[in-house]
Amino acid sequence: MTTHQNGTISIEISDFLLNCFVRSPSWQLSFSLPLSLLFLLAMGANGVLLITIWLEASLHEPMYYLLSILSLLDIVLCLTVIPKVLTIFWFDLKSINFYACFIQMYIMNCFLAMESCIFMVMAYDRYVAICHPLRYPSIITEQFVVKAAIFILARNAISTVPIPILSSRLHYCGGNVIENCICANMSVSKLSCDDVTINRLYQFAGGWTLLGSDLILIFLSYSLILRAVLRLKAEGAMAKALSTCGSHFILILFFSTILLVFVLTHVAKKKVSPDVPVLLNVLHHVIPAALNPIVYGVRTHEIKQGIQRLLNKG
Repeated sequence: MTTHQNGTISIEISDFLLNCFVRSPSWQLSFSLPLSLLFLLAMGANGVLLITIWLEASLHEPMYYLLSILSLLDIVLCLTVIPKVLTIFWFDLKSINFYACFIQMYIMNCFLAMESCIFMVMAYDRYVAICHPLRYPSIITEQFVVKAAIFILARNAISTVPIPILSSRLHYCGGNVIENCICANMSVSKLSCDDVTINRLYQFAGGWTLLGSDLILIFLSYSLILRAVLRLKAEGAMAKALSTCGSHFILILFFSTILLVFVLTHVAKKKVSPDVPVLLNVLHHVIPAALNPIVYGVRTHEIKQGIQRLLNKG
């Protein structure tokens, strides 16, 4: 127990309690089945995609390596969030260790930023493939993928470190009930008796700088792709060009739409139940992860063929 200059007493907290859907407790049971199915779908689909790319020599190309990185990010994000949420729903195991909470917070922020960054790199890959097809093999090489992976890891691992550090250094005044299913930065920081302005500003500035810059570059890439596609005169060239980046564009829409809805519900929090942003926050860690490999598997002929060959071997 520590007494501060302002007279507040902070109690050393060893764990937090994740209190999901405080105002809508009936959501827990009805939400647990679709959430568990989405989780199994995400794990299974990403697992199949990774195994197919690994075993099929024809898929050992930069575009599929980038897709493998996306699948790995999705798997880690799902495993960081969903099993804990399901244990809360099914067994009422709300407790989470103090340090485990901040590790979860770091992984969520870091890996979501990495996912945004991989979409940006994939958009550049599609831009080169369509706008500079003759130079594609010399620009998008295995070395390019390695350098991109190092950049993605370094940029996001370093820039998101202050988020859990700032939160963990706050003094908590005895309250340890987080009104969320996950250790979201602001949900945890709210329990502190300290000023959390710096936490709030860093989360806001960091989030918009990382995700905002990625989205601007993605938009720029697709603007240039669209301009190049509209200039194509050969019969069927436009359809072929659009199909090569259609899957990727759909994935970006999934990722951005859920993120946008989440931001809008936070802005309009007086008009919606406080449980809605919590629900969207959980879904954002599983819906893109479940849909990403399916969209690529369905829309990409080479991946479909690879999966079929593996099944035939089995």
